[in-house]
Amino acid sequence: MASKEVAKNALKVVMFLGSARENRLCTRVYKFVHEQLVKTGHDVTVLDPRELDLPVLRQAMMFVKDWSTLPEALVKANESLVNSDAVVVISPEYNHSIPPGLSNLLDHFPLSSYKYKVSGIVCYSPGPYGGMRAAMQLRCLLSELGTVSVPHIFGIPHASKALDETGKPLNDHMESGAAKLITQLDWYSEALKAKKGKDGIPS
Repeated sequence: MASKEVAKNALKVVMFLGSARENRLCTRVYKFVHEQLVKTGHDVTVLDPRELDLPVLRQAMMFVKDWSTLPEALVKANESLVNSDAVVVISPEYNHSIPPGLSNLLDHFPLSSYKYKVSGIVCYSPGPYGGMRAAMQLRCLLSELGTVSVPHIFGIPHASKALDETGKPLNDHMESGAAKLITQLDWYSEALKAKKGKDGIPS
């Protein structure tokens, strides 16, 4: 499926942003990926650590008995995650690792909100490696959360030269990389939906 073709079955996608820094490249990347997903007919909810402004994790939601004590924005974000078909993570790397704000955000939600969903990784950096070292660790984390990470990792090296400030692509790699990721998200999501519809999910 090319990036401008509409998917047969629209997915509900939750997009996690991996940076809360000032002047972050993440804004360019997520605007581009968001546009590509919407072009192909998918519904996208963005979870931004800067906007959610969650505290350092002390207790994950699954261990909290009374959710009325939790921030309303966190409860609403979890509803979006529960009702989603797929998760997309947009991540730089900090110290060759997952950004702390991203892991803090991901860890707030119950494991049941992630299980048996498809996940995709988009990583980027201002340098030549495109955030791949963080992506390798994210694949392990996303698996532990219960998602199925699609094979293609969409890496964006030299991100400031690949996208302008509005998220407009500046090279051919951007649209082809996004198309490959979205195609795999569609395929794996449909496969999981079919299996869940037929046999349910394991206990």
